[in-house]
Amino acid sequence: MKKAKTGGLGRGLGALGLGKNALAGASKPAEQPAPPETEAPAAQTGKPAELPVDAIVPNRFQPRREFDEAALEELRESIVRHGILQPLSVRDIGGGKYELIAGERRLRAARLAGLATVPVVFRTASDAELAEMALIENIQREDLNPIEEARAYERLLTEFRLSQEELARRVARSRSAIANSVRLLRLADEVQAFVANGVLTMGQVRPLLTLGSAALQREAAEYIQEHELSARGAEALVKRLIKDPNALKKTAQPVTKRTPDIFVREAEERLTRSLGTKVRIQEGREQGKGRLEISYFSADDLERLLGLLTGADGAAKEDKRAALRAISTQKFTV
Repeated sequence: MKKAKTGGLGRGLGALGLGKNALAGASKPAEQPAPPETEAPAAQTGKPAELPVDAIVPNRFQPRREFDEAALEELRESIVRHGILQPLSVRDIGGGKYELIAGERRLRAARLAGLATVPVVFRTASDAELAEMALIENIQREDLNPIEEARAYERLLTEFRLSQEELARRVARSRSAIANSVRLLRLADEVQAFVANGVLTMGQVRPLLTLGSAALQREAAEYIQEHELSARGAEALVKRLIKDPNALKKTAQPVTKRTPDIFVREAEERLTRSLGTKVRIQEGREQGKGRLEISYFSADDLERLLGLLTGADGAAKEDKRAALRAISTQKFTV
Protein backbone atom coordinates (compact mmCIF):
# COMPACT_ATOMS: atom_id res chain seq x y z
CA MET A 1 0.00 0.00 0.00
CA LYS A 2 1.46 3.30 -1.07
CA LYS A 3 1.74 6.04 1.51
CA ALA A 4 0.66 9.61 0.98
CA LYS A 5 3.31 12.25 0.43
CA THR A 6 4.49 13.89 3.61
CA GLY A 7 3.81 17.33 2.24
CA GLY A 8 0.07 16.75 2.40
CA LEU A 9 0.29 15.36 5.89
CA GLY A 10 2.39 18.32 6.95
CA ARG A 11 -0.55 20.52 6.03
CA GLY A 12 -2.85 18.29 8.09
CA LEU A 13 -0.63 18.70 11.13
CA GLY A 14 -0.42 22.43 10.56
CA ALA A 15 -4.18 22.67 10.82
CA LEU A 16 -3.90 21.11 14.28
CA GLY A 17 -1.06 23.29 15.50
CA LEU A 18 1.60 20.66 14.75
CA GLY A 19 3.29 21.84 11.60
CA LYS A 20 6.34 20.41 9.90
CA ASN A 21 8.66 22.23 12.29
CA ALA A 22 7.13 20.27 15.16
CA LEU A 23 8.19 17.04 13.47
CA ALA A 24 11.67 18.19 12.54
CA GLY A 25 14.62 17.37 14.80
CA ALA A 26 16.54 20.05 16.65
CA SER A 27 19.89 21.04 15.20
CA LYS A 28 21.92 19.82 18.18
CA PRO A 29 21.40 17.33 21.01
CA ALA A 30 20.20 18.51 24.39
CA GLU A 31 21.90 17.46 27.60
CA GLN A 32 19.94 15.24 29.93
CA PRO A 33 19.75 17.00 33.33
CA ALA A 34 19.66 15.26 36.67
CA PRO A 35 16.22 14.19 37.90
CA PRO A 36 14.34 17.20 39.24
CA GLU A 37 13.65 17.34 42.95
CA THR A 38 10.59 19.54 42.52
CA GLU A 39 7.26 18.91 40.85
CA ALA A 40 6.92 18.98 37.07
CA PRO A 41 6.59 22.50 35.59
CA ALA A 42 3.16 23.87 34.87
CA ALA A 43 2.18 23.28 31.25
CA GLN A 44 2.83 26.25 28.99
CA THR A 45 1.53 25.67 25.49
CA GLY A 46 4.26 25.71 22.86
CA LYS A 47 7.19 26.17 25.28
CA PRO A 48 9.67 23.26 25.63
CA ALA A 49 10.53 21.93 29.07
CA GLU A 50 11.95 18.86 30.80
CA LEU A 51 9.36 16.50 32.22
CA PRO A 52 9.83 13.37 34.40
CA VAL A 53 9.34 10.22 32.38
CA ASP A 54 7.06 8.81 35.08
CA ALA A 55 4.70 11.76 34.69
CA ILE A 56 3.86 10.82 31.09
CA VAL A 57 1.07 8.36 30.34
CA PRO A 58 0.54 6.64 26.95
CA ASN A 59 -1.72 8.05 24.26
CA ARG A 60 -5.08 6.27 24.57
CA PHE A 61 -5.60 6.70 20.85
CA GLN A 62 -2.24 5.32 19.72
CA PRO A 63 -3.10 3.29 16.61
CA ARG A 64 0.18 1.42 16.51
CA ARG A 65 0.10 -1.96 18.27
CA GLU A 66 3.49 -3.43 17.34
CA PHE A 67 6.89 -1.82 17.96
CA ASP A 68 10.07 -3.27 16.45
CA GLU A 69 12.34 -4.18 19.36
CA ALA A 70 15.49 -3.98 17.23
CA ALA A 71 14.55 -0.48 16.03
CA LEU A 72 13.82 0.59 19.62
CA GLU A 73 17.24 -0.68 20.69
CA GLU A 74 18.89 1.34 17.91
CA LEU A 75 16.97 4.42 19.03
CA ARG A 76 17.97 3.77 22.64
CA GLU A 77 21.64 3.68 21.63
CA SER A 78 21.21 6.92 19.69
CA ILE A 79 19.55 8.60 22.68
CA VAL A 80 22.34 7.47 25.00
CA ARG A 81 24.91 8.88 22.58
CA HIS A 82 23.21 12.05 21.33
CA GLY A 83 20.21 12.72 23.56
CA ILE A 84 16.63 13.25 22.36
CA LEU A 85 16.80 15.66 19.43
CA GLN A 86 13.05 16.12 18.95
CA PRO A 87 10.84 16.98 21.94
CA LEU A 88 7.79 14.86 22.67
CA SER A 89 4.35 16.47 22.53
CA VAL A 90 2.08 16.10 25.59
CA ARG A 91 -1.11 17.55 27.06
CA ASP A 92 -1.87 18.24 30.70
CA ILE A 93 -4.55 15.90 32.08
CA GLY A 94 -4.28 17.03 35.70
CA GLY A 95 -2.99 15.38 38.85
CA GLY A 96 0.61 15.91 37.78
CA LYS A 97 0.14 13.64 34.76
CA TYR A 98 0.57 14.40 31.07
CA GLU A 99 -0.83 12.39 28.17
CA LEU A 100 1.44 11.72 25.23
CA ILE A 101 0.37 13.24 21.92
CA ALA A 102 3.34 12.34 19.74
CA GLY A 103 6.62 10.53 20.39
CA GLU A 104 5.71 7.00 21.53
CA ARG A 105 8.93 5.44 20.19
CA ARG A 106 11.09 8.16 21.75
CA LEU A 107 9.37 7.70 25.12
CA ARG A 108 9.82 3.92 25.04
CA ALA A 109 13.47 4.23 24.01
CA ALA A 110 14.08 6.88 26.70
CA ARG A 111 12.76 4.48 29.33
CA LEU A 112 15.02 1.75 27.98
CA ALA A 113 17.93 4.18 28.21
CA GLY A 114 17.09 4.89 31.85
CA LEU A 115 16.42 8.61 31.40
CA ALA A 116 14.69 10.36 34.29
CA THR A 117 13.39 13.26 32.19
CA VAL A 118 12.62 13.97 28.54
CA PRO A 119 12.17 17.21 26.59
CA VAL A 120 8.52 17.97 25.85
CA VAL A 121 6.35 20.58 24.23
CA PHE A 122 2.97 21.20 25.85
CA ARG A 123 -0.08 21.30 23.58
CA THR A 124 -3.81 21.68 24.00
CA ALA A 125 -5.94 19.15 22.15
CA SER A 126 -9.37 17.55 22.34
CA ASP A 127 -9.73 13.77 22.30
CA ALA A 128 -10.61 13.88 18.60
CA GLU A 129 -7.55 16.00 17.81
CA LEU A 130 -5.37 13.72 19.94
CA ALA A 131 -6.50 10.66 18.00
CA GLU A 132 -5.99 12.48 14.72
CA MET A 133 -2.49 13.69 15.62
CA ALA A 134 -1.42 10.19 16.65
CA LEU A 135 -2.72 8.76 13.38
CA ILE A 136 -1.07 11.43 11.23
CA GLU A 137 2.28 11.06 12.98
CA ASN A 138 2.31 7.32 12.32
CA ILE A 139 1.16 7.68 8.71
CA GLN A 140 3.79 10.31 8.03
CA ARG A 141 6.52 8.02 9.35
CA GLU A 142 4.99 4.97 7.61
CA ASP A 143 4.87 3.17 10.96
CA LEU A 144 1.44 1.55 10.67
CA ASN A 145 0.56 -1.71 9.00
CA PRO A 146 -2.64 -1.64 6.87
CA ILE A 147 -4.82 -3.14 9.62
CA GLU A 148 -3.63 -0.69 12.29
CA GLU A 149 -4.32 2.16 9.88
CA ALA A 150 -7.79 0.80 9.10
CA ARG A 151 -8.65 0.52 12.81
CA ALA A 152 -7.51 4.10 13.40
CA TYR A 153 -9.68 5.35 10.54
CA GLU A 154 -12.68 3.42 11.82
CA ARG A 155 -12.28 4.87 15.30
CA LEU A 156 -12.18 8.41 13.97
CA LEU A 157 -15.22 7.72 11.79
CA THR A 158 -17.35 6.09 14.47
CA GLU A 159 -16.21 7.41 17.84
CA PHE A 160 -15.77 11.01 16.70
CA ARG A 161 -18.42 10.86 13.97
CA LEU A 162 -16.28 12.21 11.14
CA SER A 163 -17.45 11.66 7.58
CA GLN A 164 -15.14 9.89 5.16
CA GLU A 165 -14.78 13.13 3.21
CA GLU A 166 -13.78 15.11 6.33
CA LEU A 167 -11.34 12.42 7.47
CA ALA A 168 -9.81 12.20 3.99
CA ARG A 169 -9.24 15.96 3.99
CA ARG A 170 -7.62 15.92 7.43
CA VAL A 171 -5.16 13.09 6.75
CA ALA A 172 -4.47 14.00 3.10
CA ARG A 173 -5.94 10.78 1.71
CA SER A 174 -8.58 10.23 -0.93
CA ARG A 175 -12.06 9.25 0.23
CA SER A 176 -11.80 5.99 -1.72
CA ALA A 177 -8.50 5.16 0.04
CA ILE A 178 -10.20 5.64 3.43
CA ALA A 179 -13.18 3.50 2.38
CA ASN A 180 -10.99 0.69 0.98
CA SER A 181 -8.84 0.72 4.11
CA VAL A 182 -11.78 0.40 6.52
CA ARG A 183 -13.29 -2.41 4.44
CA LEU A 184 -10.28 -4.57 5.37
CA LEU A 185 -11.80 -4.92 8.84
CA ARG A 186 -14.58 -7.02 7.30
CA LEU A 187 -12.05 -9.76 6.56
CA ALA A 188 -11.69 -12.80 8.81
CA ASP A 189 -9.31 -12.25 11.74
CA GLU A 190 -6.78 -14.72 10.32
CA VAL A 191 -6.76 -12.92 6.97
CA GLN A 192 -6.29 -9.59 8.74
CA ALA A 193 -3.27 -11.11 10.50
CA PHE A 194 -1.79 -12.08 7.12
CA VAL A 195 -2.09 -8.46 5.98
CA ALA A 196 -0.81 -6.99 9.25
CA ASN A 197 2.30 -9.18 9.08
CA GLY A 198 2.98 -8.41 5.44
CA VAL A 199 2.34 -11.95 4.24
CA LEU A 200 -0.44 -10.77 1.91
CA THR A 201 -1.00 -7.36 0.34
CA MET A 202 -4.16 -5.29 0.21
CA GLY A 203 -4.43 -6.07 -3.48
CA GLN A 204 -4.36 -9.80 -2.80
CA VAL A 205 -6.98 -9.78 -0.05
CA ARG A 206 -9.38 -7.11 -1.30
CA PRO A 207 -11.17 -9.58 -3.63
CA LEU A 208 -11.85 -11.84 -0.61
CA LEU A 209 -14.32 -9.27 0.71
CA THR A 210 -16.90 -10.58 -1.75
CA LEU A 211 -16.75 -13.99 -0.07
CA GLY A 212 -19.37 -13.95 2.66
CA SER A 213 -17.98 -16.84 4.69
CA ALA A 214 -15.04 -16.24 7.04
CA ALA A 215 -14.00 -19.87 6.59
CA LEU A 216 -13.95 -19.44 2.81
CA GLN A 217 -11.92 -16.25 3.17
CA ARG A 218 -9.34 -18.13 5.26
CA GLU A 219 -9.23 -20.99 2.78
CA ALA A 220 -8.75 -18.62 -0.15
CA ALA A 221 -6.07 -16.63 1.69
CA GLU A 222 -4.09 -19.79 2.42
CA TYR A 223 -4.39 -20.82 -1.24
CA ILE A 224 -3.15 -17.39 -2.36
CA GLN A 225 -0.13 -17.74 -0.07
CA GLU A 226 0.75 -21.27 -1.11
CA HIS A 227 0.45 -20.56 -4.84
CA GLU A 228 1.85 -17.00 -4.65
CA LEU A 229 -1.08 -15.58 -6.59
CA SER A 230 -0.96 -11.99 -7.76
CA ALA A 231 -3.81 -9.57 -7.08
CA ARG A 232 -5.28 -10.46 -10.47
CA GLY A 233 -4.86 -14.15 -9.70
CA ALA A 234 -6.68 -13.62 -6.40
CA GLU A 235 -9.57 -12.00 -8.28
CA ALA A 236 -9.79 -15.01 -10.62
CA LEU A 237 -9.73 -17.37 -7.62
CA VAL A 238 -12.60 -15.50 -5.94
CA LYS A 239 -14.71 -15.63 -9.11
CA ARG A 240 -14.15 -19.36 -9.19
CA LEU A 241 -15.16 -19.74 -5.53
CA ILE A 242 -18.29 -17.64 -5.99
CA LYS A 243 -19.43 -20.09 -8.66
CA ASP A 244 -18.40 -23.13 -6.61
CA PRO A 245 -17.47 -22.63 -2.91
CA ASN A 246 -16.12 -26.21 -2.82
CA ALA A 247 -13.79 -25.74 -5.79
CA LEU A 248 -10.59 -25.84 -3.73
CA LYS A 249 -11.70 -28.90 -1.78
CA LYS A 250 -12.29 -30.79 -5.02
CA THR A 251 -8.74 -30.13 -6.23
CA ALA A 252 -7.07 -30.76 -2.89
CA GLN A 253 -5.04 -33.89 -2.27
CA PRO A 254 -7.11 -36.62 -0.60
CA VAL A 255 -6.37 -36.99 3.09
CA THR A 256 -7.51 -39.35 5.77
CA LYS A 257 -10.62 -37.84 7.27
CA ARG A 258 -10.50 -37.23 10.96
CA THR A 259 -12.75 -35.11 13.08
CA PRO A 260 -10.50 -32.32 14.41
CA ASP A 261 -10.44 -31.74 18.15
CA ILE A 262 -12.13 -28.41 18.89
CA PHE A 263 -9.22 -27.34 21.11
CA VAL A 264 -6.70 -28.24 18.41
CA ARG A 265 -8.63 -26.20 15.86
CA GLU A 266 -8.77 -23.25 18.25
CA ALA A 267 -5.01 -23.54 18.82
CA GLU A 268 -4.45 -23.52 15.04
CA GLU A 269 -6.51 -20.37 14.65
CA ARG A 270 -4.72 -18.60 17.51
CA LEU A 271 -1.29 -19.46 16.09
CA THR A 272 -2.37 -18.41 12.60
CA ARG A 273 -3.48 -15.01 13.90
CA SER A 274 -0.37 -14.58 16.02
CA LEU A 275 2.18 -15.62 13.39
CA GLY A 276 0.34 -14.28 10.36
CA THR A 277 0.79 -17.45 8.32
CA LYS A 278 -0.77 -20.86 7.79
CA VAL A 279 -0.39 -23.19 10.79
CA ARG A 280 -1.41 -26.84 11.00
CA ILE A 281 -1.44 -29.08 14.05
CA GLN A 282 -1.34 -32.81 13.31
CA GLU A 283 -2.34 -34.98 16.22
CA GLY A 284 -0.24 -38.07 16.83
CA ARG A 285 -1.46 -41.54 17.62
CA GLU A 286 -0.52 -41.08 21.25
CA GLN A 287 -2.71 -38.70 23.19
CA GLY A 288 -1.15 -35.30 23.78
CA LYS A 289 1.47 -35.71 21.04
CA GLY A 290 1.64 -34.45 17.48
CA ARG A 291 3.36 -32.10 15.06
CA LEU A 292 3.16 -28.33 14.60
CA GLU A 293 3.57 -27.29 10.97
CA ILE A 294 4.22 -23.63 10.13
CA SER A 295 4.21 -22.54 6.49
CA TYR A 296 6.35 -19.78 5.03
CA PHE A 297 6.49 -18.44 1.51
CA SER A 298 9.81 -16.69 1.04
CA ALA A 299 13.20 -16.28 2.73
CA ASP A 300 12.08 -12.96 4.19
CA ASP A 301 8.90 -14.58 5.51
CA LEU A 302 10.94 -17.30 7.22
CA GLU A 303 13.21 -14.65 8.73
CA ARG A 304 10.16 -12.84 10.05
CA LEU A 305 8.84 -16.05 11.65
CA LEU A 306 12.22 -16.85 13.18
CA GLY A 307 12.27 -13.40 14.74
CA LEU A 308 8.80 -13.93 16.21
CA LEU A 309 9.57 -17.41 17.52
CA THR A 310 13.05 -16.74 18.88
CA GLY A 311 12.87 -13.06 19.77
CA ALA A 312 15.84 -12.34 17.51
CA ASP A 313 16.88 -8.68 17.56
CA GLY A 314 18.13 -8.58 13.98
CA ALA A 315 21.79 -8.15 14.91
CA ALA A 316 22.91 -10.79 12.42
CA LYS A 317 20.27 -10.07 9.81
CA GLU A 318 22.58 -10.19 6.79
CA ASP A 319 24.10 -13.50 7.86
CA LYS A 320 20.63 -14.97 8.35
CA ARG A 321 19.46 -13.77 4.96
CA ALA A 322 22.42 -15.41 3.26
CA ALA A 323 21.65 -18.68 5.03
CA LEU A 324 17.94 -18.47 4.28
CA ARG A 325 18.51 -18.03 0.55
CA ALA A 326 20.02 -21.48 0.49
CA ILE A 327 16.87 -23.06 1.92
CA SER A 328 14.54 -24.55 -0.64
CA THR A 329 11.95 -26.16 1.68
CA GLN A 330 8.64 -24.36 1.86
CA LYS A 331 7.57 -25.69 5.26
CA PHE A 332 9.22 -26.49 8.52
CA THR A 333 7.95 -28.58 11.39
CA VAL A 334 8.63 -28.11 15.08
